[in-house]
Order: sequence, then structure tokens, then C-alpha cells
Amino acid sequence: MKLAKLSLAAIVVAGLASSSFAASETLADAFKNGKVSGELKAWYFDRDTGVETTLDQYTAANVGKQGDADIFVTGVMLGYVTDSFYGLSLGATFQSSYSPFADDESKQMYGGDMYGSGAVLSEAYVAYTLGKTTAKVGRQFISTPLVSGSGSRMIKESFEGALLINTDLPQTTLAAGYVSKFQGRTTRAIDDTLVGSESDIPDFTKSAVFYGVGVASFDGAYTILAINKSITNLTITGQYAFVSDVGGTAFGDTDVWVGGLGYIVPMSNFKIGLDGGYQASKTDSYNAAANADIGYDGGMFGLQASLIDLAGFGLKTAYTSVSSDDNVILGMGNGAGGAVAFTAPLIAGANKVSTADTDAFKIEASYNFTNVGVAGLKLMANYISVSADGTVTGSTGSKVIRPTDWTFWAGQISYDIPAVKGLTVSLEYEDFKQEPDGQATTDGDELRFRANYKF
Repeated sequence: MKLAKLSLAAIVVAGLASSSFAASETLADAFKNGKVSGELKAWYFDRDTGVETTLDQYTAANVGKQGDADIFVTGVMLGYVTDSFYGLSLGATFQSSYSPFADDESKQMYGGDMYGSGAVLSEAYVAYTLGKTTAKVGRQFISTPLVSGSGSRMIKESFEGALLINTDLPQTTLAAGYVSKFQGRTTRAIDDTLVGSESDIPDFTKSAVFYGVGVASFDGAYTILAINKSITNLTITGQYAFVSDVGGTAFGDTDVWVGGLGYIVPMSNFKIGLDGGYQASKTDSYNAAANADIGYDGGMFGLQASLIDLAGFGLKTAYTSVSSDDNVILGMGNGAGGAVAFTAPLIAGANKVSTADTDAFKIEASYNFTNVGVAGLKLMANYISVSADGTVTGSTGSKVIRPTDWTFWAGQISYDIPAVKGLTVSLEYEDFKQEPDGQATTDGDELRFRANYKF
């Protein structure tokens, strides 16, 4: 954490030396003029994996992956940011989660993502802005293509470290960051040795979720990012991340990088979107022989074409493909991978399309009912076909490659209720079919209902 400490010292010194941009004239005013924001949440999830397993059959390897269970969770997110005082500001965000009716089946099924009662200080940072440069040090939410915390569960993932953002160059955003710790969704989400009801509110640890690998320890992560919009309607994105000692000697030093292009073609009554990207990873010491000769030095490319806002209608078609010999690590945090993994299922996530020798296709349709006088009501449906020919199954020492086909049907409806500003309700449903080569077909589904009130 030496880098973060040095950065903090530099921020404090610079703040004391400058007085050209004080928004508040006194420190007391900075706190008085600060802003409070918050969100109240009530969520209900129901998951059927298609394979019934009794409680005494659960192990660390299959917990949360087999069975049929539901859970109701309530939560609060409360944040506060001071006003600027000589360029300095402070921020903090608390998150809480409570599952009042969770039974043994619910705790088993959702211990890795939703079950874990309590509160956590997810953000606690000092920020300093000078001109068009902002530095932020401490616990914070980060959202970049390769380092990104997901907010699709009750507790949003967070990071501890330092982030520097600069916008001096025209139409360009540059960023550099260091991450020392990670806060997952629950304790079991970052400790897969926990079983049964052994799940609690998470804390910041030296283990993180690496999309494509799972949970692994690490010894610091560094990243640089550039986003350029100099050419009209074209967005160019590039990011590189280096993570030290992923899983100790299991993976070793790991490099991940991504490049993407997004172009919007304006038409008279609608827009056409064209997106493409390539992402790759390379590990230092992964033992591919113990994993059926499948390693993590793979690459993924993705293409997507979109029809945008045609009288409220939208349409997307996308294709992704992964190299034949290796899986690809999509980044740190469950929010990573979105820059290329255009075919990721709505609920199952991008891990279904990031394994070796995988080809996936998606078609998606949406409609915004604002066009017919119902403001805030949106509908989406999609179909995804995945051919994962490099899927590895079996335990250590007996792993084999078993080609597997997946089919996903999903729908989502959300409504920003006009009568109560800040209140949104949404419903998601996804049905899947898993067809492993030479084994029985599995059918399952998941439903998610969310009610959120932001203030």
C-alpha cells in the first residue's frame, strides 16, 4: 500500500498549497454543504439449477450450484460526499444487507452472492482535484472494462487503492490505478472453502473474483486506461491491467488487456451502433497439464450491431469467439468483461462465454414505452446460443474436456414509477438448457425481482 500512502501525502500537501478553486471557504462549510445520497432495496431471487441435491450433499465445490431455493433480501446504501475545500473532498458509503426469512436451502444456494447479513463501509476515500486531474485514494467503487465491481447483487463490489483520472487532452480520458484489496458480495463469495450457513457481510481482503478464474488471492493490481472520442461518433477504448501473484503459484503474475471500438451511425429517425473488441490474458505459471491442457493465455473477440431508438424499438445481434487452446481472464470483479463479452447471458454472466473454444451468438429486442405515453416502462428479451467446446469437467487429476452447448432465453421489464420519484421496480427471468456431450441435458431457470428507491 506504499503507493496509496505516497499519493495521499501528495494530495494533502497540494491541497494545502493551493487556494484557487475553493468551493467552500472553510472546512466546516465543506461538511455543511456536503451531499447525502441513498438507496433502499427489497429484492427477491428464485433459482432452480435443474439438479436436486440434498443439504448433506453440499460441498465447497458445489455449494450454490445445485438445487432449488429462493431468498428475500433487504438492504440500504447510504453515501456522503463533502463539498470541495481547496480541491479536497471526502467520501463514504455504507452498505447493509438483511435476509429475514432465509432457511438452510437459501443459505446454501445464495451464500456466494446474496446471503450475508450486516453492514460494510464500502467507500472511505479522500479526493483531490487540480484543473482537469482528479486523484482518489481509499475504498471506492471502480467501473472500468478490466477492473469493475458488479452491483447486480445486494452488496456492490468495491476496491481499496488509488485512482488517477485526467481529461486535459481534448475528447480524451486517461486513468491509472492501483488496487490493494477487494470487497466481494459476501464472505463466501471470496472464500470458497466456506459451506453451509458460513456466510456473512464481506470485508476487504487480499482475495478477489477474477472473471474466468473464480476466487484467487493477489498481491496488488495496476491498470492504465485510455478513452478517446476525437472522431465524431467514434469511441476508442484501451486498457491494460497487471495483477501480481494471482492464486500464489497457481497462476502467478497475470496480464490482461482489451481494446474496443464503438461507432454510432446517425440516421433520420434512428441510429445504428457498431461495436467490436478484442481481449486477452496471459498468466506466468499456470499448470495447464493439471487442467486438461487448457490454460488461461487465451483471447476473445466480439462484434455487435445495434438498431437504436426506432420509434422506441431496439435490436441487437452479437457474436463472440474464444481461442481454441486457452480460457480468457476477463478482469477483476464481476463487472469486468463488458467491453467484449457482448453475448453474456443476462443472469448467468460472462463466464459462460469466456472458456476455451467457445462461440456464442445473441439476438436481443427491446422497447421503450415512453413512445406510447408510458414514461419509464422498458421491456427487453433475448436469445443466446453458446457452443463451449473447451469446457473442462472433473476433479483435479481427472479433468477432461467435455464440449457443452448452452441455450438461454431471457426477459426483463423495468418501470420507473412516475408517482414516486426515485422508485424503480424490475423483473428478470432467464431459462437455460445445458447439453454436455455424452451426458444428460439439464434445464433450469432463475427469476429476480427488485424494488429500489433512490434519494
